[in-house]
Amino acid sequence: MTPPLIHLAEAQKSAPVTDWAARIGWVVGLLVFVVFVYWLMRQGWKWRGTLQGDLPELPTAPADAGEPRMTMSGRYHGSTTAGQWLDRIVARGLGTRSRAELTLTDQGLDVVRPGAEDFFVPAAALRGARLDKGIAGKVLPEGGLLIVTWRHGDKEIDSGFRSDRAGEHPAWVEAIDRLSTTQQGTTEHHTSTTEHTETEGAR
Repeated sequence: MTPPLIHLAEAQKSAPVTDWAARIGWVVGLLVFVVFVYWLMRQGWKWRGTLQGDLPELPTAPADAGEPRMTMSGRYHGSTTAGQWLDRIVARGLGTRSRAELTLTDQGLDVVRPGAEDFFVPAAALRGARLDKGIAGKVLPEGGLLIVTWRHGDKEIDSGFRSDRAGEHPAWVEAIDRLSTTQQGTTEHHTSTTEHTETEGAR
């Protein structure tokens, strides 16, 4: 190796790192920025929860919910206002993603969530189900999510689930639609009978 090249190699090896203060400053600044963004996200979450404070307490499963029609193990990915897949609902623990065990009976849909609040959707509150690809904060391949639409208080809600065996989603859509249709038909018949009875009594 020629002398100039030797001197150049030695200079490259011995070049000291002298700008530690600037490097540390950048790292600290980045950490502060990350913490600030996290704080903003938490404040936004709390603010949204406050706005949704009028949402009633979630129903719990009855002592005797009947024989299971279907069961599912999977994940709960969140809830939104029905038809508005980005309008996340965080009140009453509905914003917490978790594992989920679903059981469908004649009484309704029981959602058990380890580490989060369980809830129950009465059959009368079910409005149907469909396959979709996204819900606030989660996007999957087409048909990757089971969306259950239900009514709670004066609000209609879309709740997103994904089974550990996604191939069973269509059967769940069919079963929930059948139950909700049957329930609505029973309610309409009961209402019609009541109105007819009251009319007859008034004569």
